[in-house]
Amino acid sequence: MIVEQVQVRNQAGLHTRPASMIVREAARFSSDFFISKDGYEINGKSIIGVMTLAAEQGATLTLTFEGEDEVDAAKAIVKIFEEGFGEEL
Repeated sequence: MIVEQVQVRNQAGLHTRPASMIVREAARFSSDFFISKDGYEINGKSIIGVMTLAAEQGATLTLTFEGEDEVDAAKAIVKIFEEGFGEEL
C-alpha cells in the first residue's frame, strides 16, 4: 500500500475537468485507489465520488493506492496534482 498527501493547487479546485482527469488516469491501473478529505473517503475511480469531495484550492487530500501496479498509479496521479491539472496556479 502507498499513501501520499497532495494539495489541490489550481484556483478552481476539483471541478469537473480535473475530476475527470483523475478518474481517467486511475482507470489505466488495476490497483485500488481511494481519496480522503476531512475523514471522508471515496473511490478515486468514481467521477461522482471525486466530485463529492468538493476540494477547493489549498485542500490537502490523502491518496491511497493498493495493488500490483500501485507504484506506477501513485506516480501518475500525484503528477496530475503537482501540475495543477494543467490550469493556472
